[in-house]
Amino acid sequence: MELSMLLIMILLLIFVSTAFFLFRISTSPKAMEDIPGCLGWPVIGESLSFLSDFSSPSGICSFMHKRQQRYGKVFKSFVLGRFTVFMTGREASKILLTGKDGMVSLNLFYTGQQVLGPNSLLQANGETHKRLRRLIAEPLSIDGLKKYFHFINTQAIETLDQWSGRRILFTLKVIGNMIMSLEPSGEEQEKFRANFKLISSSFSSLPFKIPGTAFYRGMKARDSMFAMLDSIIAKRRNGEVIQQDFLESLIIKHSKGTNTVDDENKLTDKQMKDNILTLLVAGHDTTTAALTWFIKFLGENPAVLEQLREEHLQIKASRNDGTDLTWSEVNNMPYTNKVLSETLRRATILPWYSRKAAQDFEIDGYNIKKGWSVNLDVVSIHHDSETFPDPEKFDPSRFDAPLKAFSYLGFGSGPRMCPGMNLAKLEICIFIHHLVCKYKWRALEKDDSVQPTLVRMPKNKYPVMVEPL
Repeated sequence: MELSMLLIMILLLIFVSTAFFLFRISTSPKAMEDIPGCLGWPVIGESLSFLSDFSSPSGICSFMHKRQQRYGKVFKSFVLGRFTVFMTGREASKILLTGKDGMVSLNLFYTGQQVLGPNSLLQANGETHKRLRRLIAEPLSIDGLKKYFHFINTQAIETLDQWSGRRILFTLKVIGNMIMSLEPSGEEQEKFRANFKLISSSFSSLPFKIPGTAFYRGMKARDSMFAMLDSIIAKRRNGEVIQQDFLESLIIKHSKGTNTVDDENKLTDKQMKDNILTLLVAGHDTTTAALTWFIKFLGENPAVLEQLREEHLQIKASRNDGTDLTWSEVNNMPYTNKVLSETLRRATILPWYSRKAAQDFEIDGYNIKKGWSVNLDVVSIHHDSETFPDPEKFDPSRFDAPLKAFSYLGFGSGPRMCPGMNLAKLEICIFIHHLVCKYKWRALEKDDSVQPTLVRMPKNKYPVMVEPL
């Protein structure tokens, strides 16, 4: 039965892909004639090479570098069902990320669009995007994060005390509590975590909503997550439960029991739930990946670890006996922030930013047509030897002096710069403080491969053995 279903899915994929390719091939390739590059094989294009290079030790950089040597900074390809123009460089970064005059919009894969929902911040553009970002920004602001500092600090300590070395659940516990006061353990946390895992894994899956597929499981998990949210929202509205969390602030902002917006400071239920899910996905996967790479690079660079540990031990020594990490201390870790910046440069958690041309425009002498998929290659920007000499070397001193604008995109740039940037920095700095002050670790495996997913992560998730100092 499973084999028959698999064959049906493969045949369906071939049929749909072929039809899509034949439909698009009549226009896009002709319009792209002036842009160098290769569209690859019929139907699959260069997708196999793209995926193969994506999971290599150097990740997408390998795919880009080979074609940039052949075609230059701008080239065309057909990957993952899309005719795409790939670009790199500071000028391309400035144009695509600032979105000047509404030239481009965000370009999610179909499965990502369905999982996050039509009201997600990541799908909004223009004034709608500005409004949604304003309405969900409060708990992610500096003042909003101060309320959760003690909880994040406590969770970091407890996580490290029980850490097996093979998995970090810290970031999911933190964001789950911030958003809807979810307890760090228990049946509700387990249900939440199980649904979240299915949703996250379906984000870039094949777009077939058939029982047994990742997309089907992800959409079912989305329904389950939303049922959970509906129950919590109902209890909040009835006054059964009152919490000082992100969800409570959103309930206050939108009109009770309606799905029509009649006020600039109100959200509908659908907008609220889609954006809670968006913050969960965006706030967990990227921060977990960044923390994993941070620890991996520290383990591989003893001199950097020694200097970072010295900064944190001095912080610890300067406070009175028995007192804990403070808000002011976590905001005064200059070397730690340089190590974090170098981690995000070297690992490049989000290897490219995908945009869709909202109008015709020109870049680097090439005419880009409305509707084209345009991908900014961030890995190549972060490995530009003119800006970052010996780019494969892990060297936090690169950030001793300010860099030119758009040469470093650790948290993106422009109107879509990561809204959770301050939360991610806070989580990582707190966790690293307790880790380097109390523990040492060693890698259990040597593997430089990268997971072939949208968020770059060590393929083996960097398992370590943690011991007290």
